[in-house]
Amino acid sequence: MFSVSEGTYSYLVTLFIWGVYSSMYYPPPHLLMLKLESVNIAGLTTYYHPGINLKKVHFDSIKLYESLEAETGQAVGFHQPGSVRIASTPARVDEMKYQMTRTHWHVTPQYFIGPGESPGTFPFVLAGLYTPGDGHIDPYSLTMALAAGARMYGAQIYNPAPVTALNPTADGKWDVQTPHGTIRANRIVNATGFWAREVGKMIGFDHPTIPVHHQYVVTATVPEVKALKKELAVIRDLEGSYYLRQERDGLLFGPYEKMEKMVMQDSWVRDGVPPGFGKELFESDLDRIMEHVEMAMEMIPVLKKADIINIVSGPITYTPDLLPMVGPHQGVRNYWTAIGFGYGVIHAGGIGKFLSDWIRNGEPPYDLIECDPNRYGKWTDVPFMCAKARESYGFNNVVGYPKEERFAGRPTSRTSGVYELLKDKASMGFHAGWEQPHWFYKPGDDIGYKPSFHRTNWFGPVGRECRLVMEKVGVIDLTPFGKFIVKGKDSHKLLDRLFANTMPKVGHTNISHMLTPTGRVYAEVTITQLSPGEFLLITGSGSELHDLRWIETEAADGGYDVDISNVTEDIGVLGIAGPNSRKVLQKLTDEDMSDAGFKFLHCKSIKLAGIPVRAIRISYTGELGWELYIDQKNMAAVYQAMMEAGKDEGIDNFGTYAMSSLRLEKGFRGWGAEMNCDTNPLEAGLDYFIKLNKPADFIGKAALQEIKAKGLKRKLSYITLDTDDIDPEGNETVWHNGKVVGNTTSGAYSYSSQQSLAFAYLPLELCSVGQKVEVELLGRKYPAMVIQEPLVLTEPTRTRLQKKAKGKA
Repeated sequence: MFSVSEGTYSYLVTLFIWGVYSSMYYPPPHLLMLKLESVNIAGLTTYYHPGINLKKVHFDSIKLYESLEAETGQAVGFHQPGSVRIASTPARVDEMKYQMTRTHWHVTPQYFIGPGESPGTFPFVLAGLYTPGDGHIDPYSLTMALAAGARMYGAQIYNPAPVTALNPTADGKWDVQTPHGTIRANRIVNATGFWAREVGKMIGFDHPTIPVHHQYVVTATVPEVKALKKELAVIRDLEGSYYLRQERDGLLFGPYEKMEKMVMQDSWVRDGVPPGFGKELFESDLDRIMEHVEMAMEMIPVLKKADIINIVSGPITYTPDLLPMVGPHQGVRNYWTAIGFGYGVIHAGGIGKFLSDWIRNGEPPYDLIECDPNRYGKWTDVPFMCAKARESYGFNNVVGYPKEERFAGRPTSRTSGVYELLKDKASMGFHAGWEQPHWFYKPGDDIGYKPSFHRTNWFGPVGRECRLVMEKVGVIDLTPFGKFIVKGKDSHKLLDRLFANTMPKVGHTNISHMLTPTGRVYAEVTITQLSPGEFLLITGSGSELHDLRWIETEAADGGYDVDISNVTEDIGVLGIAGPNSRKVLQKLTDEDMSDAGFKFLHCKSIKLAGIPVRAIRISYTGELGWELYIDQKNMAAVYQAMMEAGKDEGIDNFGTYAMSSLRLEKGFRGWGAEMNCDTNPLEAGLDYFIKLNKPADFIGKAALQEIKAKGLKRKLSYITLDTDDIDPEGNETVWHNGKVVGNTTSGAYSYSSQQSLAFAYLPLELCSVGQKVEVELLGRKYPAMVIQEPLVLTEPTRTRLQKKAKGKA
């Protein structure tokens, strides 16, 4: 057990992240139990990650490891010869350039190596990315140093101390049972590696983690390696799907075999981890990886005559998308996870810091929603988990394209009421378990999923869908929205505390934001007051349980008398938008759908084709439109009635790609892009939705007042780009006078203006309309200019201006 003091957060959380322990972590002044085991892993460390903020995790890990020996007096065996990711195909070169555009505005140095170049640390480079400071560390020595550091700051270690039961208390704390007795803890963190599912089951969770077999090979001394005066850089041959590094005077080589050959330890999912497992290894199978061995021999000829002295096969834990599950878990109070680390050592230090900062400060230090444990739900069953783990392992080194889709395990149980009607007509995307159309096929289209770093087969059809919505009328499946009902005596009071906007009146809708205590944007939610004290909350598909957890936590901690229900799977949603949308709906209802009869941001319960529907006049396209909330079982009937009624109005389907382009043209921000836990609403241009003068002391209010008083250093700007066959996606580097000045947040092609369009954060001095900058796309800097937003006026604004003009006439 550990006795934990205030100074030990980083050490203690770091210590257990990568699964060498069966452990529980509690903040001061509580105790920590663990089971210490050895681990057999290659210990690779790299600054590189395609995820924008996961780069920060890697950076923090390496910086901790660099200082650990000096701080603790314990050797850690940390080697930093750098690394090279090899590109040997045109698509790989584009991928490297794509990643470079996302690197310049980060602190970590990274370099593109052209053909024939060499960083001077590895003689076999063709082309790729070179990252100095990368390397490898001895896992056992790292563990001992972290334990020594924990003791330095007051920890006491007892081993073994397995957790036998977890019992929540009425006040939100936990009784943790061990052979050493029961420990009362304010919160617990499940950081137990391949025991994570078993610990989760103690409190009713089936965490979607599964161990897979990973092998690496160690050679005897290689004379050519021994003769080198400088340690080899780590290489990652992406086409060969392996990593290789120097191990003393030999080489260590680790492949990721294809999905049909890889092996999962699925018996552990079914029967649990064998008691006492820790130091054991799996039986190795060289035949399974021979394809990769042969590719490595071609790339590094000295391997051909190297003697193999060891083949190691051990478990690493995968989640369905290969990203870890980090943070507080929805559905139970004060239960956190740090599990599912497929690349544990490099995540350990950074995730330890991330979690400990969040626990101490009450909010995440930066946005890491891609690792939120609440991105999974009951739809994440064992067959899906196994299919995705197999796919993820086999796809470890595939080209990472923008708008990437992976199809194993799909569809899940989450399909909307119109899925069967649409599935063969569209290229489907995957959103929190749901299938949702990205774009629709027409005769003559080049159909199917064909990813590219350039404009690809969906470019023309998406333009067709944008014109449909702008000129006629389109229908879109929006069922993946997260949907909650909040009601009860304190519902208004709770929401006033949670949201920076005022609460809408009955029958009205508004856009509201939940902020963190330091004034950053935790969530964006559409709120409708259905009846006195009863509210419908709508959020994005990717933040459903992320947002629900935040709401539930505030309700519980504040003692609010409310009822909160998640109705996401019960209610289907159809969006209808375009100048003819009113005509279509009016054919199906006796309700007055005119502008005077059904105003913008109003909500009514109506009947369409005799079917009850809750209609909200709002559209993320910015055009005349409604969102229709329907019982799932009636969704197909409403859809078919609209499509029949709209034949004369030119009705058709559109998907999320068209919606993204249309929302950018209207200057609409997107949560997770323009706003998240890295941004505050003032710099994001959300001032209209932030009511600093409302009486309620909403979370983040005081912080925002201070931010406003001090003044902003950057602002979200609206820019057009002069491009060719490529469009911005978001997170690209923005340049001015040869210096990095900011980054894009999202981008698309504007079919209305026939040019590329993006949002970007820029310093205040570069935010003026007409300011010229450059945006880097695939290694080239394209001219860009700040323009007045929006590019296209929204329909409500156009209607209002037309009425004003008629009045003056």
